[in-house]
Amino acid sequence: MTPESPAAPSAPDAAPDAAPVVLDHEIPARAPWSGIVRRGQRLRIVDTCGQQAVDTLFYRLDDFAERYSAQDTLRVQGSAYVTTGTQIVSNEGNVMLTVVADSCGRHDTSAGACSCESNTVRFGHHTRYQHACRENFAYEVSRYGMTKRDIVPNINFFMNVPIAPNGDLVIDDGISAPGSHVDLVAEMDVLCVISNCPQINNPCNGFDPTPIRVIVFDAPAD
Repeated sequence: MTPESPAAPSAPDAAPDAAPVVLDHEIPARAPWSGIVRRGQRLRIVDTCGQQAVDTLFYRLDDFAERYSAQDTLRVQGSAYVTTGTQIVSNEGNVMLTVVADSCGRHDTSAGACSCESNTVRFGHHTRYQHACRENFAYEVSRYGMTKRDIVPNINFFMNVPIAPNGDLVIDDGISAPGSHVDLVAEMDVLCVISNCPQINNPCNGFDPTPIRVIVFDAPAD
């Protein structure tokens, strides 16, 4: 895999907007959320205000031991980023979802989630008690009987992480505009878990976390 420029954004087709809406929910700034996306349904994540990282995990609904694998997803794509056409692959090698539209052009799945511990190391002890994505994830997965051990490396939708020539990951200003969105079609029943990133110490949220929106469209009729 090599560093690459953002893919040309692809506009969503008209079909989802004509399909019945199963869920339309605003996730407040800094907050967690989880919900079920059934096979064939389309999940749309909207960066309402722009430059907002959306840390996301997926679990197979009938077996949480099968969950998103960043390593397998990157290996299968042969690409360093997630965008239109990316297959979201599980640790069992199964396709969980497919990215079918992307008006941003590039999403990170290498930099992981912020935590109280990483904040302390990166930004100083005064940040130790600031809210973080890992704590959001821990709270949300606990609702389904999971623990911190079940939190794996995640996708960071809308987060801009260029790869430097020496291989370092650089968290840079976001490239997503207000209203940017990404659409994924579920290839199996999945549990989606989101942390609307609360980070204020680096530019992944423009230093100002904002709300996002999740919409689930029903599967097309046969």
